[in-house]
Amino acid sequence: MQQAAIHVFNLKKSFRKRSGFRKASRLWALDGVSFSVAKGETYGLLGPNGSGKSSLIRILSTLLIADGGEVSLLGHPLPEEQEQVRRIIGRVSVDAAFYKKLSARENLLYTALLYGQKPRDAEQRSMDILKQLGLENTKFSTPLEEMSRGMQQKISIARALVINPPLLLLDEPTTGLDPKSRRDVQTFLEDLRRRENTTILLTTHDMAEAERLCARIGFLARGKLVAEGTAQELMKEAATKTLDDAFIKLTGEELSDKDGDLLETVAAGG
Repeated sequence: MQQAAIHVFNLKKSFRKRSGFRKASRLWALDGVSFSVAKGETYGLLGPNGSGKSSLIRILSTLLIADGGEVSLLGHPLPEEQEQVRRIIGRVSVDAAFYKKLSARENLLYTALLYGQKPRDAEQRSMDILKQLGLENTKFSTPLEEMSRGMQQKISIARALVINPPLLLLDEPTTGLDPKSRRDVQTFLEDLRRRENTTILLTTHDMAEAERLCARIGFLARGKLVAEGTAQELMKEAATKTLDDAFIKLTGEELSDKDGDLLETVAAGG
């Protein structure tokens, strides 16, 4: 049996919530989550705010340590082999950080040099990626602080891809993009998976995006994986005609946005 590219078993993660000077309670961001992703597969994770998506991505990208369970990426267990994992993953998040005074070119080359790539090769690859994402070459030397939110997100995607990682962790990668740019990114990811057999884990609130890109989809709610399958299988399980309706039915509608926002803040260290 082929080894899974991503293996997650009984994953648990909690955060402390203070309710006074002495009192504190525990919020479970992830409560026994299990799933696997095959090599070359695009797997989608969908869930309401506070469902645990971002916490899971942070654990897989070595930014958080789980409280329990098993995690491995391409055979490397976490947290024991986190250094090896960092060299085989590319991560894109909705809150990506940059050196804002530096240009797009300088940010991308800095990342490439950290991974031991030759500057000339890295620059050519960066320009090829940005061209496919629809970014004009004239923007390559523009400081990040002068770019729009959508343009910065394209640079974030290019930065994750410039090292040509076998595994991509994408946390809402098309947030802030206009419809054409979103389509450009989706097309690029489809071509990348076919061409390089890249494994992709995608979190998104865009149901159409999930249907287009993902071979299988998992629904997260209250830190638990409540359903999993293809888009058609999920709609059949929920007896609905759209993935949106299946999502609402299978995750439930009683989740509080207030609690969700709080959990995301605590998980981010705020």
